[in-house]
Amino acid sequence: MIMKKNLKEIPGSIVAPAGFLAAGVFCDIKRLGTGKGSNKGRKRDLALIVSEVPATVAGMFTTNQVCAAPVKVCVERMKKGMAQVIVVNSGNANACTGRQGMADAREMVLFTERALGFSAGRALVGSTGRIGVTMPMDNVRAGIIEAAVELGCTRTHAANAVEAIMTSDTRPKQIAVEFKLGGKTVRIGGICKGAGMIQPGMSATGARPAALPHGGLHATMLGFITTDAAVDQKVLQAALNEAVAQSFNRITVDGDMSTNDTVLVLANGLAGNDKFKIQNSKFKIFQAALNHVCLELAKMIVRDGEGVHRVVTVRVNGAKTVQAADAVARAVANSALVKTSWHGGDPNWGRIIDAIGYSSAMVVEEKIDIGYSTVGGKKILWSLKRGQPTKAAFKQLCAAVAPKEFELHINLNLGQAGAVMYAADLTEEYVDFNKGDVGDPSSLGG
Repeated sequence: MIMKKNLKEIPGSIVAPAGFLAAGVFCDIKRLGTGKGSNKGRKRDLALIVSEVPATVAGMFTTNQVCAAPVKVCVERMKKGMAQVIVVNSGNANACTGRQGMADAREMVLFTERALGFSAGRALVGSTGRIGVTMPMDNVRAGIIEAAVELGCTRTHAANAVEAIMTSDTRPKQIAVEFKLGGKTVRIGGICKGAGMIQPGMSATGARPAALPHGGLHATMLGFITTDAAVDQKVLQAALNEAVAQSFNRITVDGDMSTNDTVLVLANGLAGNDKFKIQNSKFKIFQAALNHVCLELAKMIVRDGEGVHRVVTVRVNGAKTVQAADAVARAVANSALVKTSWHGGDPNWGRIIDAIGYSSAMVVEEKIDIGYSTVGGKKILWSLKRGQPTKAAFKQLCAAVAPKEFELHINLNLGQAGAVMYAADLTEEYVDFNKGDVGDPSSLGG
């Protein structure tokens, strides 16, 4: 695997890799509120991410059976294996908008291709915002034209694009890394958005498989990644499958899977490296770098979750199967009682073991261990061993769960399988943010 010393974080996010341009503009897409946090005046709301040359593309999409028009259009277009531009809007999800929504999503990609002079089939689309509202296409077309003129490769261009995809996010989420691959310098950059309606469960086609790579099935999260690496489409898709399984599909803020969840990667090959096959040494280096980018972005989403005060890494070990470990991790991470105790700084193992017990996993009460550690810490303070409370003092346990970030360790002591989830607490602010005010439509969420 790639060593950290070979992986350098650099500025520029999506325009850090060679041959990528970006822009973000305001074109007043929001017609009805998408939550109080997105009432930011003239916030940019349409972005273009462009490769100067055709690029290999890979994608992962929501497995929600109610899925938005832009997701359906992307899944259709992914079959070509190549793309050159992604057009993204915030303020409107274009979900549950029927035939008109599909027509609008298709027009967005076609209009973008014409505006940039690209061949047909080279554009992909993403949307986020309020569900059930039709797109203001006159505004969208004007925004695409303006963004096409403003394209550039500076940090400001990247920052403008990040702002344009945000909804209830309170801060931008972006990263870029640089590393050596076969003697060539390769870069991967990424941006994402997400703060509420977060528990992605994405697959390459949007269809629900029997089991996702690292567990079971599961406002919107969107992620867009660029790289100047030369990668065949099947290899790129395999790498993205693995990276998403370990990152975006491992997070939860509120347990809700969006209609619009999407991650797209464009690889334009301008780094000049030799292409590689799955599982050879170069693939492993690329995979590790992509994993790092995706996981860092995913954690940014949880940390910026709506009303979030604490972030908890839930680590489950000792399960009979990965599916069982995943079921336990998700039951605990999404329990309203557990999440509220985290917010209150209460090390309430009773709520945790209750959630473990009602999960779909087979567990044995007398074998369960529950403990806490610092992030990445090796020393675990156990509150429960073999189903019984330890002699750990209550003050010690309270101190263990007091930090803004900590780890919860659960050992089922039944097997060798494990799973991890990156979760958030549940706060008064989350409820206040999402309840809205029916007398003020602009305050209503997506």
